[in-house]
Amino acid sequence: MTMDAAAESSESRLSSSQLNKNKPFHNDESCPKEVLPVRGCGSRNTSPSGRIGSRNTSPSRQKVVKTKPRGLDEETVATFGKAVHPDVQMEDNIWAMLPEDLFNEILARVPPFMIFRLRSVCKRWNSILQDNSFLKFHSEVPSHGPCLLTFWKNSQTPQCSVFSLPLKTWYRIPFNFLPQWAFWLVGSSGGLVCFSGLDGLIFRALVCNPLTQTWRTLPSMNYNQQRQLIMVVDRTDKSFKVIATSDIYGDKSLPTEVYDSKIDKWTVHQIMPAVNLCSSKMAYCDSRLYLETLSPLGLMMYCLDSGYWEHIPAKFPRSLLDGYLVAGTQKRLFLVGRIGLYSTLQSMRIWELDHAKIMWVEISRMPPKYFRALLRLSAERFECFGQDNLICFTSWNQGKGLIYDVEKKVWSWIAGCALQSYNSQVCFYEPRFDASVH
Repeated sequence: MTMDAAAESSESRLSSSQLNKNKPFHNDESCPKEVLPVRGCGSRNTSPSGRIGSRNTSPSRQKVVKTKPRGLDEETVATFGKAVHPDVQMEDNIWAMLPEDLFNEILARVPPFMIFRLRSVCKRWNSILQDNSFLKFHSEVPSHGPCLLTFWKNSQTPQCSVFSLPLKTWYRIPFNFLPQWAFWLVGSSGGLVCFSGLDGLIFRALVCNPLTQTWRTLPSMNYNQQRQLIMVVDRTDKSFKVIATSDIYGDKSLPTEVYDSKIDKWTVHQIMPAVNLCSSKMAYCDSRLYLETLSPLGLMMYCLDSGYWEHIPAKFPRSLLDGYLVAGTQKRLFLVGRIGLYSTLQSMRIWELDHAKIMWVEISRMPPKYFRALLRLSAERFECFGQDNLICFTSWNQGKGLIYDVEKKVWSWIAGCALQSYNSQVCFYEPRFDASVH
């Protein structure tokens, strides 16, 4: 449901020197834009900045370096670019004298994918990642930024790579802890990732935190049938819910079920009214779940608070070939799809639902040069999903990824390929240490 030209930045050098060991997290070697790790020579320095870089620049000589981030198109420098300060090397004894709270606050601001590399510095740093004080600071600092998580199975072995948009780098994440039945990537929310699959004859779901490598299987549903799932995380009360609804090809007579982590059980809700679904894609925003329907034409909306379904007669735009519902921030709901009958007449457009008038209003069109590069054939398959007000397009055949920022109205290519293999499943992902599976 509903993210580009290369230039060296000081931030990309930061990530490459930190990630120089083959630990649980390492750069994805299959990506053409890999940032090669760099090993420094000399005595071991246990300070974070000593591990990060070898330059010793005095504060008086520091200056703000504005660079064009690696992996971003020229049109998108303003989107993810930011000023970066060169690192200052500090002595070990200075770090040893830092107060515990200050030390935790500094460590909490280190990019999440780099913290695992810092665990090997000393036992104190290894144990602090599970410390409540560190997790408290980590939960209060701004998010690392949007990432793309790709999941696929190679010879039944789960593989996962994450592309960090702020760092412009691919990271491989070990997913060996997943059971064999966890085959379908449901989605991600608030730092957690949800999977589903058939454990023999039983349809199951699990949630995990890729950073902490923790996971657990959810209890069995009241009705053992394969369902369409979506997970939502509430960071306020540190809980999550999983909604199971009718699949486009499944049994339409099954009631909607909702799993609540606070009570650790599934509860049965209203059966979805008889409708003809036109897509298995769902979008969740403002405590409401939306699905596209052909008969009656429009949307089916499920209110999580009341547990009831409601039909919204929002007619789709004319000549819509395929449509994806994408959730934006707050109450914003987007529809993304191709318009036209022939390849030369096609275009990709984005609409937003006007809740008051119950109609779709066009807000943007994909520029022709991006459309031709992303989809060269009229029948070529693409995927679309979003997070906040970012919409990502991925092409199965072309192996490309394109991001549109709704707020800034900027289109940008993703460095490397958004799909690691043909059968990859992709979603947005927010890396967080404080996301609990319980």
